[in-house]
Parts: sequence; C-alpha cells; structure tokens
Amino acid sequence: MRVNTPVLLFLGLLLFDSIPGLEGATLASIPGVYVFGDSLVDAGNNNYLPFSSRKAIYPPNGIDFPKHIPTGRFCNGKNAADVIAEKFGLPLPPPYLSLLLRKNAREAAAVTGVSFASAGAGIFNSDDQTTGQAIPLSQQLDHWISIHKQLTRKLGSSEAQIHISKSLFVIVIGSNDVLDYNRKLELRQKSNPQQYMQSIADKFKEHLKKVHETGKPRLLIFGVAQLGCTPEKREKNTTIYECNEEVNMFASLYNEALIKMLQQLKEELQSSMTYSYFDIFNSTQDISSNPARYGLADATSACCGRGKLNAESPCLPLPMVRVCSDRTKYLFWDYYGHPTEAGSRVIFDLVSADDSQYMFPLSLSQLVAS
Repeated sequence: MRVNTPVLLFLGLLLFDSIPGLEGATLASIPGVYVFGDSLVDAGNNNYLPFSSRKAIYPPNGIDFPKHIPTGRFCNGKNAADVIAEKFGLPLPPPYLSLLLRKNAREAAAVTGVSFASAGAGIFNSDDQTTGQAIPLSQQLDHWISIHKQLTRKLGSSEAQIHISKSLFVIVIGSNDVLDYNRKLELRQKSNPQQYMQSIADKFKEHLKKVHETGKPRLLIFGVAQLGCTPEKREKNTTIYECNEEVNMFASLYNEALIKMLQQLKEELQSSMTYSYFDIFNSTQDISSNPARYGLADATSACCGRGKLNAESPCLPLPMVRVCSDRTKYLFWDYYGHPTEAGSRVIFDLVSADDSQYMFPLSLSQLVAS
C-alpha cells in the first residue's frame, strides 16, 4: 500500500523436512523465492531511494525483528514474503538495491531469492517513477532481469532456466492502483470503476508475460484486500467505524478482473504457465469477522498509532504514538493496514492449507510440486 541478514549459501540439494500444509515439498523443489510488490512485502528497497518519503526506517517499525531494528519493512517484524521464504527454509529475500555494491551477497541472493518490492509501487507507473517515490512494477522487472543475468552467469543458461522454473515468484501488488482511482478525481472522470479496474488487470497481464518469458516460474499472486477496512478508513467513519464500502467495491472489481485475466493468460500460454491466486479480500474479511478463530483479539485497530482505533497517526517515533503491548494479538500493525508479523503468519496459514478455500486453481503444495 502507499505510505508516506546475512545471506546464506544456497542449500538447494538438501531435503526440507515437513512444512505445515506443504507435506512432501522439498527445498530442492523451491530453490528460490523472488518477491515483487508494494509496501506489504517491501524489505527495504525504499531505504535506497533518496527522494522517497515512503520509508519505514524509523522505530517502532522492526521492534520484533531480529536485533529489534527498523529495516524498511512496514511491520513490527517479518512481513508475508519473509514468512513464505522462512517456511521453505530459505534466507529472507534481501532488498535488491541493498545488493548493488555487495558482489558476494548479490551472487548468493541471486540464487536463493531477492525482494524487488517497493512501498508505494503500482502496476501502473503513476507519477512515482519520475518523482522517485517508489519503484513501479515495470522497473522491478528491470531489476529482475539484472538478477536473471547474474543467475545465468553463475549457473549457466540451461541450469538457470531450470532453477527459475522451480522457484516461487510472490507478487503482491495492485492496492495503490485501486487507491489512486479512489482519490484522484481525474481518473474517475475518465473511466467508470469497471473500466479502470480492467485497465489495471490488462497492464498487469503485460508484466506477467514478461516474467513468464524469463523462465516460466511458479507464480503466487495475491489479490488486493479489503482496502476500505483498514484502521485509517474505519477511523474516518467517525460514528460507527465501519468500512468504506465504496473503496471495497473498487477492490472487489479489480480482483474480479484479475482472476479473469489470469485465467485468460493461462489459456494463452497453456501448460507453460503455473500459478495460484490467493483471495486476500475474502480471507481477511473472515479474519476480521472471526479474529479469535485465528488467535487474534483485534482485527480492526492499528497496533501502532494513537487515538481512536490507534488510527489518528502513522506509526512514527513521536511521544503520543503508542504500541500495543501484545503484538501477537493484532491483525494490523499501522493505520495503513500493513499486517503485524502475527497477521502475516495467520495469512500464510491460509495460503498453505491444502484445503484452503482462498487458493485456486492450485493449493500451495500443488503449486510447488507441479
């Protein structure tokens, strides 16, 4: 969403013991995790953008991360992409921009996984590319091409293609494009909601084709969540703190267009495209409706902030900002709606469950075994 480690050596030949929901999967089948997206999975790329204000380099961010320091993740600890890599026994994917001047780390990370994600990024370039606020998806793909070349030099062309085809590409993006439509009158004047959400999906299709051309990886693609139910949006509804249903409608329309686009792209590419879609919209709705079922106590307030719903201020190192005492019980870390580490782990449990109603056409275990 838009908001204003040492790398281990490759262990791809070792068998990975059991992962809940991933029985039978091996580390060899998932040699790398490569991450594209926005602030939901940014590992700190924006730290290296000198003109960007969309950075999480200040506490209390990172309060529960190893060494208790802010890393650029909009979270108290590990984000969803970190949790996925961790569950496969892989190093946390480091931010791509942190590797540019570190040759040895870059070579190792090229094999085990890299994060290209950037807070504020969108499927459309918007004005972020020219202002330097974020790294849009098109530029993230350029960075992937650089890592692809590194892989090819290290492994050889044939082995690199095999490596990529067995790796998992996690893509979490689209929220900023949907929110842009909600807040920019000029976009709403040019297109109705269905037209604009379809245009986002069409652009995403172009990007996915480019990804596919580099090696046919396994794709784990997240839809967008209930963007109208973030603490910030609820707090603005000052009488009853309900969700902003218009924003949710935009998100739902985009997800519908995205699902159809993925099905069409699969038909065009036939058996060479392997993907699964995670329905973050309905899954988080279920979590919000039944937090206790998932071991949470609060699925509406921000853990870090101030005022009503802790959503009257961003998570900043200011005297009036407070952090909840038990971060394991909150779904949301800040008022923008970034999950806590506990929230990301709850979401991963839904992603990895073999009987998950929110993953299709393949479960995660089927995706990694395909």
